[in-house]
Amino acid sequence: MKITKEMSITEIVQQYPQTVEVFRQHGMGCLGCAAARFETLAEGAAVHGIDLNSLITDLNKAIEE
Repeated sequence: MKITKEMSITEIVQQYPQTVEVFRQHGMGCLGCAAARFETLAEGAAVHGIDLNSLITDLNKAIEE
């Protein structure tokens, strides 16, 4: 399963714990916040001003390793 922009941040971290460091590298250190439970990856990236395509690429690289 590939990580997509429609997935929730919490869903990604629960299924793929190795992605935590990728989120931190992209400036999303608030993985435990309440918004992470219902925010999609696309919404979270937009709120933090993060390039979504770059984030998705890096997350998928992390789960392939």
